[in-house]
Amino acid sequence: MRKFNKQKLVNSMTGALKLRSQINNVIDPLFKKGIDNICWLGIGGTYASGMQANIHMKERSALETFYQNAAEYVVTGNKRITTKTLVIISSVTGNTKEMVDAVKKLNKTGATILGFMDDPKAKLASMLTYCISYPENEQLKFFMVGDRLMYLNGEFSDYDEFYQEMDAHFAQDIADIEENADEFAQKFAEKHHDDEIHYFVGAGNQWGATYSYAMCYWEEQHWIRTRAVEAAEFFHGMFEVVDRDTPVTVYVGEDSQRQLSARVAKFLPEICGNYTIIDSKDYDLPGFSEKYRGTLSPFVFHAINNRIDVHIEHLNRHPMDIRRYYRCLDY
Repeated sequence: MRKFNKQKLVNSMTGALKLRSQINNVIDPLFKKGIDNICWLGIGGTYASGMQANIHMKERSALETFYQNAAEYVVTGNKRITTKTLVIISSVTGNTKEMVDAVKKLNKTGATILGFMDDPKAKLASMLTYCISYPENEQLKFFMVGDRLMYLNGEFSDYDEFYQEMDAHFAQDIADIEENADEFAQKFAEKHHDDEIHYFVGAGNQWGATYSYAMCYWEEQHWIRTRAVEAAEFFHGMFEVVDRDTPVTVYVGEDSQRQLSARVAKFLPEICGNYTIIDSKDYDLPGFSEKYRGTLSPFVFHAINNRIDVHIEHLNRHPMDIRRYYRCLDY
């Protein structure tokens, strides 16, 4: 398989799961002390991960949780962010201008900031209240924060059971899915690598990742025009521009909003001959209880998307780390 090191992938996810004790050592005393709300702050891909974490919590928890775009926060502020707010951020480089400026403003407000940094020596790391350093696996780290908060708030009674299954099976299962999805991903890439535009439809805890995959991967890294559409909004405008040849991909997860994406998937064959349905139910997660599959759906899709990216990168002969403008021009 092209650009696939299975053991390295397993080790990466296993290492991220081991951060849970560090996360809990931060979250537990903060919760006991008292926090009014939780803000997931980011820009680009990290903003999308905040969307996912927010959706992950909002239907399960009475805790006030919201996501905030860093660039918007710099210019408008947010009255809900106070000295009693826990802000969670993530950064790969630690020097993204919008994030640095937003954290400076957060510090003036007196909010508590927990940051996940790839580089503990980055500029941003020294500006955080708490810094946990580990590369990649952003969604997993955010979900672990949300899960601990819900557990402490008496809203996740099977927290220990869930993480026993996670520790035992998650890394291997997701790596297996990535491996098993390669043939599908190659065919998908061959069909769509030079699309003029591609529509991605998602819902629930997959929506943030759908938004991110369209913008941060296909647009930013592959230079392919896209549009991300929420399944709940698909029938309110967007579907009028779909015809026989319009490329549309629908992610059908297993969380509570499955029916929204399933409705789109059921309708599309009536008007479109160029659609793809990616359903997390088609992929095995051995060792996991059925009740947890909805929570894990975004990680299933992420594994599949990883393989699609590898094949598009090869077909287009365009390395994904090359940019036209990002960090190349002054803006």
